[in-house]
Amino acid sequence: MQLDLTDDQELFRETTVRFIESELPVSRTRLLHDHELGYERAWLRKSAELGWLAMLVPEADGGGSISGAPVLDAAIVSELLGRYVQPGPFIAMNVVASALAARGSDKQRAELLGGIAAGETVATWAFADAAGNWDAGAGLQLQRLGSELVLTGRRGFVADAASADWLLVVATLDGSPIQVLVRADAPGVRVAPLTCLDLSRRVANVDLDRVVITDDDVVGAPGIDPVESALLHAVVLNCADTIGASQALFETTVAYAKDRVAFGRPIGSFQALKHVMADQALFLETAEAGAVAAAEALQRGDDDAALVVSMAAAYIGDVANDLAQECLQIHGGIGFTWEHDLHLYLRRIRFNSAAYGDPTWHRERVCTLAGLGGGAT
Repeated sequence: MQLDLTDDQELFRETTVRFIESELPVSRTRLLHDHELGYERAWLRKSAELGWLAMLVPEADGGGSISGAPVLDAAIVSELLGRYVQPGPFIAMNVVASALAARGSDKQRAELLGGIAAGETVATWAFADAAGNWDAGAGLQLQRLGSELVLTGRRGFVADAASADWLLVVATLDGSPIQVLVRADAPGVRVAPLTCLDLSRRVANVDLDRVVITDDDVVGAPGIDPVESALLHAVVLNCADTIGASQALFETTVAYAKDRVAFGRPIGSFQALKHVMADQALFLETAEAGAVAAAEALQRGDDDAALVVSMAAAYIGDVANDLAQECLQIHGGIGFTWEHDLHLYLRRIRFNSAAYGDPTWHRERVCTLAGLGGGAT
């Protein structure tokens, strides 16, 4: 992305690239496509040693960021994860870390944040309804029975639920959004893995059948703020991931257009393709600017951060999908083959555009936040 990196951030980025290219380059990620969890826990712990999972965790709780701007530092990593189609629960774990850091009790922070930062504890965010839509509490009943709270219902398309030790579940209590911590192995929790379009990702439905928790498991007080903050962090990191995948795919396509010869000339010299690639370069540059604006707005805590983030997400989701399709067309037949990496990026981009609210949902949200009507909340 077009972040103005400090010297420390530049070094951090270079170190991250070296780690990925050494430990899990794109060619090696294919070997994990049939892996039950999609990644190795040992690899996750190694990535944690670089600080990938500690950036949104305060230093007092065992974390810390490279530059003191944790959202921007996390966006740097997320972009590279998209560029190299990396597996693993990076976004989900950072979302949970940010929620606990901001709203968690002393006990919750002490028990979980250190383990998350070290990659020893895997936590994921269960926010969507059974259809995968953002709708806080829909299809999930949370009742108070004496001193206990009882969860019944389903959270859909939960990222890395099969490998998670903890779930941060979005529900409603007395009509207000709330987030609660649930052990993945608690009685009544059942994880049902789903087939995911993105071969590097794992998602599952999580059914909760009268799962008993207590007030000690509630993260923050009921209300929109804690859920809103988690959503903004997820969307910003997801946008950065999409930009990374889009950049890699576009660069590969331009190189192919220069090398592929037809009728005695590189196909990239044909006017029709030059116009397409010039347009896509422009769209990609504006999408990058949107991703940077969203990350910086969230980092600064701007009053209009939610508006900026959803504007960026709506635009990036549409542009990235169009770019991926155009890149596929430019490659022609080879782009449809299993052996070519193009489909890995296309799958990543398509999946990202539907995660954490699709472009239509974010456009409606922009209208709502701008006071123009709309239904997204």
